[in-house]
Amino acid sequence: MEMSIGLTFPGALQDESIICDLCKKFEVNLKIIEASFSMEAGWAILKIEGQEEEIKRAFAYLSEKGVKVQQIQIDKK
Repeated sequence: MEMSIGLTFPGALQDESIICDLCKKFEVNLKIIEASFSMEAGWAILKIEGQEEEIKRAFAYLSEKGVKVQQIQIDKK
């Protein structure tokens, strides 16, 4: 499964490697399409690819960290 997602990060996470952690903790591949970060907040548009269950686990991790996830497009390859 592959999908495009939008992420919104609170400023409190500025020193954490959230995107890198996704690849290390879960069996997903990520492509950063566009991103912007500041001391107050950040956002990123990514393509995420992997098994549906792993993607769900990754989304749960993001939610626990306070990252908002918005699905933009789904491509069930």
